[in-house]
Amino acid sequence: MRVVEWIERKRRGGHLSGEEITQLIRGYVAGDIPDYQMSALLMAIVFQGMDEQEITSLTLAMADSGDRLTYPKNLGFLVDKHSTGGVGDKTSIALMPWLAAMGVPIAKMSGRGLGHTGGTIDKLESIPGFRTELNQAEFVQQVEAIGIALAGQSGNLAPADKMLYALRDVTGTVASLPLIASSIMSKKLASGADGIVLDVKVGEGAFMQNEADAQVLARQMVQIGTQSGKKVVALLSRMDEPLGYAVGNALEVKEAIDTLRGCGPDDFTELCYALGIEMMLLAGLTKSPSEARHKMKEAIENGQALEKMRQWIDAQGGIGDVVIEPEKILPRAPFVLTVHAPQSGTIEKIHALAAGEIAMRLGAGRATKTDKIDVRTGLVFLHKVGAELQADQPLVEIHARSEQEALAVQNDVLHLFEWGNHTSKIPPSIVIGRVVAEVEDVDTQLLATAQQAMKQAYVPYSRFPVGAALRLASGRIISGCNVENASYGLTNCAERSAIFRFVSEIGVEHDRIVAIAVAGDTEEAIAPCGACRQVMVEFCSPDTPVYLSNLQGKRVQTSVGELLPGSFGSSQLRSHSRDC
Repeated sequence: MRVVEWIERKRRGGHLSGEEITQLIRGYVAGDIPDYQMSALLMAIVFQGMDEQEITSLTLAMADSGDRLTYPKNLGFLVDKHSTGGVGDKTSIALMPWLAAMGVPIAKMSGRGLGHTGGTIDKLESIPGFRTELNQAEFVQQVEAIGIALAGQSGNLAPADKMLYALRDVTGTVASLPLIASSIMSKKLASGADGIVLDVKVGEGAFMQNEADAQVLARQMVQIGTQSGKKVVALLSRMDEPLGYAVGNALEVKEAIDTLRGCGPDDFTELCYALGIEMMLLAGLTKSPSEARHKMKEAIENGQALEKMRQWIDAQGGIGDVVIEPEKILPRAPFVLTVHAPQSGTIEKIHALAAGEIAMRLGAGRATKTDKIDVRTGLVFLHKVGAELQADQPLVEIHARSEQEALAVQNDVLHLFEWGNHTSKIPPSIVIGRVVAEVEDVDTQLLATAQQAMKQAYVPYSRFPVGAALRLASGRIISGCNVENASYGLTNCAERSAIFRFVSEIGVEHDRIVAIAVAGDTEEAIAPCGACRQVMVEFCSPDTPVYLSNLQGKRVQTSVGELLPGSFGSSQLRSHSRDC
């Protein structure tokens, strides 16, 4: 491998090919590329950035560096949700059973917390007996049985990302949008969901401090997922104050339960609605946002969402009755100190980052990966930004292991608040932006791969090279070219070469084709022959998109069903066998 050459090229702002990036990731995971060379490359990426194809190639290489989770087809369209992290973010705990109650299958892998942002796994483990370590068989079986499972991330899920993140953490290369986007999406692709809804936090308590950077990150992640054959939507949500009222593991679980009982905080409830609507639309369970919202509201009012949470907790070894009596079952801090308002006025700001850091000092978070957390501790805010208070009104509760620890942070808690004399206003929307795939971005990489495949064509007789590329549900891209023979009837077209390669190298049991691109040097966009159309019908659904192009930039988008309407297929063979 020419690692030094690749580092120098990226340092000058040059482009790395998909094959070069794949070799780099494989070599690093195998131990063939040392840390000092990978560190140099990462720093070059921080300064020079990466283009769209490089970011997608890096993501796929990391996703392919370990296990990729697969699920039985009978589970239907699986939708996952990811948050970039914030203070008081317990969204998955409430939203996952809420959606599962309405028929959206949930199979989610989550992580632990580090620093001021809490981890979903830590929060769930505050429920007595709740088990987060499930093997893949248990995980899939539970989704089949009750429609929901949430577990800790597999040790071999995207191991390249774990290695690279550890290196970035100690080399000053964390703050790079291409590296952040590829890190997040590599784990999401390896987790095997069909659709992904991203919650990109913006503000003081989030990694992305301003909306412009959050928009760039969201766009990059949506683009990666879309080019990998996934349906992806990103929402930008405010993180200028803690989400909801509770910050701390058991405290946040209780707040999630309260939300499914219909009495959760307004900002948190509204975020759950916004994300849930997007997930239901991706899964195809509703046709409009208003219909999705109505169904979500019904699931709260009739108790189905809360009952699904109870089933889920029971299935993973926890005490399901915690949804009925959270105050009795969840662990509670030995000492609770109520801090009162130091003055009259309106709360103009609550510093989210500092709130998360105080909760961490109380024991609710980790400063290092080896730290143990105390799930009982944290903060409960009694008011939100915009509230008008009188001096000495209760302001916030400190849940601590001792009176001494509570008193040690009391002054810092008071400094979380900024006060004014303005009359309260209607709070701004929790969701401040939405990012979806641009139509043109969907097929660009696939068409480029098809054109590249033309160069490999064996066409000594016709001199007519054709290339084809398949995008698979896993995000992989498989290419093929036409291969001629002196006995003309034995010639294989590019489309069939690519499909047969997919069947032989990967197999229909492990993946599926979600898009096809074909390229040729023709006056109009090239058209597949009849035999290739029949083969497409065999291995693709009728609505699978097919992109046809020539080298002059002409493109036609169609589908497998449109290319061969009224096709002969396996269903007719089964019908004939029944008649016999």
